[in-house]
Amino acid sequence: MTKEKVKWGDRRDGTRVKAPGLQTVMTALFPNRTDCEVYLHDTIDATNLIAYLEKKNEGKTEEKMTIFHCMITALARMLVERPQMNRFIQGYRIYQRNEISLSFVAKRRFTDGAEETLMYFIPEMSDTVNEISKKIIGDVKEARKSEHATGGIDELLDKFAALPRPIFAASIRVIRWMDFWGVNPKFLTDGDPNYSSILVSNLGSIKCPSVYHHLNNYGTNSIMVTIGTLHKEEILMEDGHKEIRDVIDVGATIDERIGDGFYFARSLKLLKHICDNPELLEKPLSEPSGFDYK
Repeated sequence: MTKEKVKWGDRRDGTRVKAPGLQTVMTALFPNRTDCEVYLHDTIDATNLIAYLEKKNEGKTEEKMTIFHCMITALARMLVERPQMNRFIQGYRIYQRNEISLSFVAKRRFTDGAEETLMYFIPEMSDTVNEISKKIIGDVKEARKSEHATGGIDELLDKFAALPRPIFAASIRVIRWMDFWGVNPKFLTDGDPNYSSILVSNLGSIKCPSVYHHLNNYGTNSIMVTIGTLHKEEILMEDGHKEIRDVIDVGATIDERIGDGFYFARSLKLLKHICDNPELLEKPLSEPSGFDYK
């Protein structure tokens, strides 16, 4: 994304936005992100997406493209075309994020007690679903080479957790103060899902339905999305007849201060349109989808 010239009031990770009075006052009246959560839930028709994936994966035995890869790409495209969804609130101010970032948690092993690793992904504007799929597969494969954290934000968290409790508590207070003023050093924020545009939980990979997941007051993350299991469901089609379709339940928790319900609803419509027309995933993120919002 093109970064604007840094001016007074901007942060390293975002440009300050002059919003309407009501929206601005809300940042002070309701300073905690968890007090401003709104919930969206919908069922996405994935029939065309499944057919698309079957064609893409034909003849492959490994490194197959998945629903998750397509959803990450669709969410990234949504952020590009709906920029207000890429805003965050911190320090009683509204900011437009300087880059698009998506994060998710990956299990190192699908067993009880297995460690989780935090994945942080920044797509390029030239990326299509093909590049994004390869990058995610590579990142997850690298993370799963070891049973334990081998660097990055995971290792940093382990070091913090090992501090004596008084030092740990004091450190957290300092970090939260820096977080409020936007002066946290890069080594504390880079790769941290709490500072991503969208935090995604792929619950379908563990055969779990979508849920509403809370946001965090720490960091700048304004959107949490959960993707449930793929299943069959009877759908009422536009012409009035009913049909059994492949569907995915999706839940989203959003900081209501970054926009309004009308904007959120249109953004969801775009996401559903992309899943219904998966050929749009083959376009670079910089190329508009051409979706008609009427």
